[in-house]
Amino acid sequence: MDYLLGLDIGTSAVKAILLQTSGDVVGSATVEYPLSSPRPGWYEQNPENMWLATMKGIRDVLTKFSIAPQSVRGIGLSGQMHSSVFLDKNHEVIRPAILWNDVRTSAECRYIEDTVDSQKLFQEVCNPVLEGFTLPKLLWLRNHEPTNYEKLRWLVLPKDYVRFRLTGNLSMEVSDAAGMLMMNIRKQVWSETVLSSLELSSDILPPIVGSAEVVGTVTSEVAKLTGLQEGTPVVGGGADNACGAVGCGVVTPGRGMVSLGTSGVVLAHLEEPRLITAGTVHMFNSCVPNEFYMMGVMLSAGLSLQWLRKQFGSQSKSYDVLTEKAAIVPPGSRGLVFLPYLTGERTPHGDANARGAFVGLSATHGEGELVRAVLEGVGFGLCDSVELLRSAGWNGTSLRILGGGARSPLWKEIIASITGLVLEEVNIDEGPALGAAILAGVGVGVYQSVLEASDSIIRVEHTVEPNQKWHQTYGELHDVYKDLYPALKNSFDRLVGFS
Repeated sequence: MDYLLGLDIGTSAVKAILLQTSGDVVGSATVEYPLSSPRPGWYEQNPENMWLATMKGIRDVLTKFSIAPQSVRGIGLSGQMHSSVFLDKNHEVIRPAILWNDVRTSAECRYIEDTVDSQKLFQEVCNPVLEGFTLPKLLWLRNHEPTNYEKLRWLVLPKDYVRFRLTGNLSMEVSDAAGMLMMNIRKQVWSETVLSSLELSSDILPPIVGSAEVVGTVTSEVAKLTGLQEGTPVVGGGADNACGAVGCGVVTPGRGMVSLGTSGVVLAHLEEPRLITAGTVHMFNSCVPNEFYMMGVMLSAGLSLQWLRKQFGSQSKSYDVLTEKAAIVPPGSRGLVFLPYLTGERTPHGDANARGAFVGLSATHGEGELVRAVLEGVGFGLCDSVELLRSAGWNGTSLRILGGGARSPLWKEIIASITGLVLEEVNIDEGPALGAAILAGVGVGVYQSVLEASDSIIRVEHTVEPNQKWHQTYGELHDVYKDLYPALKNSFDRLVGFS
């Protein structure tokens, strides 16, 4: 039996998955690594930890399932988007990587908007300027750490750094490069228009490669360290959300997905870019060659429920117990609304100062109402993204759901009822690592195309229909929810100063 290896370089761990070329998942191994926050709003990681965790993950999964090195046909990688890995001329890491959820770069974002012609900027990169993207991080390094900036020779993203360690070849994969604010999305080349306006050079950026393109092979040194065979092909891979789409079959127009993890994502596949200026919707290159996807992101989806469980002393209770209490509360949580902006918000507000809030709280509300309000608040936030995708012309009637939050039947029914969309559960929920393995299969010729590969492996097994009575209630409550952010924005800005 031959296998494909998928590696997902996440925010908190590396996940290594083995996929048989027949399409069956053998199993996986996960290796965690630390995340540091040296100041409020700052999030960093040591890229060396990513690499060490990757090697261990590979060793663990090969050993666990007694896989012969020569039976691994190819390797694909997925990784956290936007996070910056700074390398010197010897390819040594200069400083800890600044991650996607780091919001220290507000001043740099304003500088980009003031310096680059807004129309040219949007036409080139097809995305709003936000703190999470890579370009503001590069400017922050230039402004605040000039000594480190002087050492800078290469800027790459986490999975591309790990691929370099595997192969010795430095390159940047297209779906991840699309999230840097430095690439012309349509032409798939580095944007000299943007970079030259900011007095930056594209010389620090490696060549752009395709998601399923073989871009290197495992070195002899890495083979000894991991148990892989020297010369095993490694493909470009993809950004985590792009690989997540491949791993649940959202690889053709009309299909969409919702990912309910720590953050929340609503994503729709497109044949061509559709640009909208409202609501900080992202437009990126898909892992399907010359196609695209449109995406809305909320920063605190599962994190909101995790926070509630922790802060209200409920950690001894399982999530199932909490949602059972929420299930006996009627839709609308008896007049309680939760704004899920615990770490700021990206879509639709693009506001790092946005903050969470319970609105309508009274002495009659208990734990069940609080939990249900959180579930509903996340649902409303996801619906904000759905509405923006619809405004751009996406006409899908269902979303494939994945992520840890998808284990909750109540949460799925709430989201289906708020959005009015059928939620589809697929046979495999291994996330971006599965998509990376599929891309490896395409790259080494096991599959003819990303669509053929994905559709041969992924199938819909269950659906969750909207509850029409809930849908009517939620339509009215969503209007209240949407009124709250503009009413509270000035207060959020002032409160951030106190924090």
